[in-house]
Amino acid sequence: MASVIGKSIKRVEDKRFLTGKGKYVDDMVLPDMTYAAILRSHLAHARIANVDITAAENAPGVVAVFTGADIVKAEIGGVPCGWQVDFKNGDTMKEPPHPLLVADKVRFMGDAVAVVIAESAAAAKDAVELIMVDYEELDVVVDGPDALKDGAPLIHDDVPNNICYDWELGDQDATDQAIENADHVTTLEFVNQRLIPNAIEPRSAIGHYEEASDRYTLYTTSQNPHVIRLLMSAFVLGLPEHKVRIVSPDVGGGFGSKIPHYIEEALMVWCSKQIKRPVKWTAERNESFMTDTHGRDHVSKAEMGFDSDGKITGLRVKTVANLGAYLSTFSTCVPTYLHGTLLQGLYTTPAIHIDLTAVFTNTTPVDALRGAGRPEATYLLERLMDNAAREMGVDPAELRFKNFIPPFDGVSQPGYQTQVALQYDSGNYEKVLNKALEMVDYQEFRSQQSQARTEGRLLGIGFSTYIEACGIAPSAVVGSLGARAGLFESAQVRVQPTGKVSVFVGSHSHGQGHETTFSQLVAGKLGIAMEDVDIVHGDTDSVSFGMGTYGSRSLAVGGTAIMNGLEKVLEKGAKIAAHKLEAAEEDLEYANGQWTVKGSDKSIAFGDVALTAYVPHDYPEGLEPGLDFTNFYDPTNFTFPFGAHIAIVEVDKDTGKITIDRFVACDDVGNVVNPMIVDGQLHGGIAHGIGQALFEGAIYDESGQLLNGSFMDYTMPRADDLPMFETDRTVTPCPHNPLGAKGAGEAGTIAATPAVVNAVIDALAPFGVTDIKMPLTPERVWKAMQTQIKEAAL
Repeated sequence: MASVIGKSIKRVEDKRFLTGKGKYVDDMVLPDMTYAAILRSHLAHARIANVDITAAENAPGVVAVFTGADIVKAEIGGVPCGWQVDFKNGDTMKEPPHPLLVADKVRFMGDAVAVVIAESAAAAKDAVELIMVDYEELDVVVDGPDALKDGAPLIHDDVPNNICYDWELGDQDATDQAIENADHVTTLEFVNQRLIPNAIEPRSAIGHYEEASDRYTLYTTSQNPHVIRLLMSAFVLGLPEHKVRIVSPDVGGGFGSKIPHYIEEALMVWCSKQIKRPVKWTAERNESFMTDTHGRDHVSKAEMGFDSDGKITGLRVKTVANLGAYLSTFSTCVPTYLHGTLLQGLYTTPAIHIDLTAVFTNTTPVDALRGAGRPEATYLLERLMDNAAREMGVDPAELRFKNFIPPFDGVSQPGYQTQVALQYDSGNYEKVLNKALEMVDYQEFRSQQSQARTEGRLLGIGFSTYIEACGIAPSAVVGSLGARAGLFESAQVRVQPTGKVSVFVGSHSHGQGHETTFSQLVAGKLGIAMEDVDIVHGDTDSVSFGMGTYGSRSLAVGGTAIMNGLEKVLEKGAKIAAHKLEAAEEDLEYANGQWTVKGSDKSIAFGDVALTAYVPHDYPEGLEPGLDFTNFYDPTNFTFPFGAHIAIVEVDKDTGKITIDRFVACDDVGNVVNPMIVDGQLHGGIAHGIGQALFEGAIYDESGQLLNGSFMDYTMPRADDLPMFETDRTVTPCPHNPLGAKGAGEAGTIAATPAVVNAVIDALAPFGVTDIKMPLTPERVWKAMQTQIKEAAL
């Protein structure tokens, strides 16, 4: 049975999804349930002079209407931020309240003004249109740098200059000196554009207050139900946590957008208490575009210095991060501790400094989006590397080899201490790039490229060698850096009397395949059938505690918690087996689901030991019954997956259209439990990263209107936009968790974007194009070529 670990076993959860048996929040219908519709501001910035709800209250089927005035009267706090980042001078960051319903002024298009509760969803939607709001329009600012300008409108009256915080990391003096003394400096000013997550399942929430038991239940589309319970109970509604249950059943994707605690979750619970009936809200797709937290939105200037041999001497970065109108749960740590700390990349850069300013604007709040800070850091580094290679006349692969950190395993050699706080666990960066170059047949491609250029065709190749930090840890360290909760994970391993195993995990699945991968761990470790393992998650009444799923942490952190529980099961099981077999524990060995006395045929099966644990008639003296262990695992460090991605593109010189001919990815995610699932995660991540490079980007006009807030206008990558991905792996185990696992869910997104952009810029090298703003639409590519042609003619 141990062979199930490392095998591409089909996902066990897919049967219910493919046959329409999945259970999502919006599928749920509770007795006597009502339905909510939320009135959202169509303006990005305006004072509320008056809200008239009379017509809505009298509309057919309406049960209740609430406004911001009701929230103020009830003294309900706003949804909190989960990570404190202080100013450079030590002052606490600015954290203006994010109310469940706005009473004073709206701050972005989509801000919630009122909620209507009715007997049907249709009645609620009809009635919400009857609410009349008198607005006094205010000036608007949507771009981060513009928010810092003198005279810019203030999003929050008590936040001077719209600055949430400023922050720095690294050695500024050493970096300034390195840049000043460099033989060559490559400079890049760019926008890492705002993206909209677009999970396939819209957010949904059902609040249910049960008066008889004085208990609250929230059914919600969340990646981390225990975190939602903590934030909502302690910081928003002031409820006793033991009276609150959060249930997140099947969740249709998240990509980070279902991490935050949203106003609608607390609002539905509060409304249910007011009317003593369940209340359901489900987002329309246009609401999702407006109110699901967005991602990215950095404006940066980066300078990389080199000596005469092409070795990096320093990296200086100045960034403005747009956080939107309010703080979200993890929004503050994304541009700082998930971005600034990754600016070492895979390189031996001896001096690094980042100066970052986070600002409020009249836009949707920003939070984690697949990769969360790591894509922004990798894009910055890898675009600089390719541009620097071109400027210095060096092959881009050779420039990387020259600057790579030498191999280290974290055991015989210590981890690599970066200039930006982190210590990498293990890595062999040359190996992944060498394998990727072999896969793409690099020299042959360069020959083909030269031939194509003589024929007037524009072929390009782009590199991206990346590292990411997964499984944020340890709790004590991240707590000192501002995290307002621990970042451990829990698992309860319960062996039933029949030998079947139930595992209750705090890591929530919303597409990752946990029910398969975790079952493989249990079956492989215990030597039992996967069918005998049940994985339970997503219900705070069933699972003792957990921090949820984000940051590619589930296997390395949640999986390790499970493995530690299994070790305890086997340790106690050995005591029972030794007693039954009349042997010493040290004389037993465990394999294939049974304990055997070494050198004999005496054995006892796992199931028999399990039964004995619960029917302890013949039982070791002093050993308590049962076979059930709850474990908490707090990692000693992040894990650090890495890899090399290479894109080959062709650009139509007449139209600017980009075709991706090949995409090669060689990743190292440590030990792999299910290769098929890892490949699937990488494929999805690559598609997501290509989406940012070529298609996606939220567009606000000067009045704060989201111009592409629908699938008619917001371009998502389609299957026919993508090639067949060519993937391979190297294996450098993580030295500090027993699985040797590192994380894979975000790697493709982190690496793909700069690989594709670099390939396009390489294709356009004959025109002298050095940068194009993302997304690289055909129009932008065509204009870049025409601009260079015109300049050359002058």
